[in-house]
Amino acid sequence: MGTQAGPGEADRPPRVVIADDQALVRTGFRMILAADGIDVVGEATDGEEAVAAVRRTLPDVVLMDIRMPGMDGLEATRRLLGAGTGAPGTHTPRVIILTTYDLDQYVYAALAAGASGFLLKDVTPEHLAAAVRLVRSGDALLAPSITRRLVERFATRDDRAATLHRDLSALTRRELEVLESLARGHTNAELAARFRLSEATVKTHVARILAKLQLRDRAQAVIAAYETGLITPGSPQSPTAP
Repeated sequence: MGTQAGPGEADRPPRVVIADDQALVRTGFRMILAADGIDVVGEATDGEEAVAAVRRTLPDVVLMDIRMPGMDGLEATRRLLGAGTGAPGTHTPRVIILTTYDLDQYVYAALAAGASGFLLKDVTPEHLAAAVRLVRSGDALLAPSITRRLVERFATRDDRAATLHRDLSALTRRELEVLESLARGHTNAELAARFRLSEATVKTHVARILAKLQLRDRAQAVIAAYETGLITPGSPQSPTAP
């Protein structure tokens, strides 16, 4: 799974690389983040530059435009997250996808490749800074309703996905129920209410699901639930176990 801030690291400002082919976007985002005490350690105008900047500066988070000339943000995300998985001495940042449209098949593909979430380019300054800090902490940046619409529009059942996301039989019955509800866009508070659990217990269930399926975060868990056929677009919510 992706790297999380270790002891002491959470006390320092997040380190960010901004990858976007529009200079005004990079400048605006850099000013917003700097005003919130976040260090922008590199910039890039395409995917190739983004990969090089990450390897040079070792950021915590990459703000990655999905559509850039040459190597696009999707391929750059695949290279960054694929190369860093489990390889000794490699650095795996968290990736937030930047897009103009909330229903974009490339955004879905980037989430499937391991990106931790996405932001629309008209994001407010407060939301941008909060998103960087949230993802740096190891969480996923999910707007549940938008993510669910993305998945339902673009996800297809793939018989190879069970291998990719490991065997769902490793999960307990309760973990399967939590994964199903999580994939439908429910927040931790909603999951806690549905299953009559504390939010701390819900977080424990989610952490165990991610560990067992070897997934980075909730974004990948949502996609795994659809691609493995645990739920299908438009299917009704299963009743909870007693």
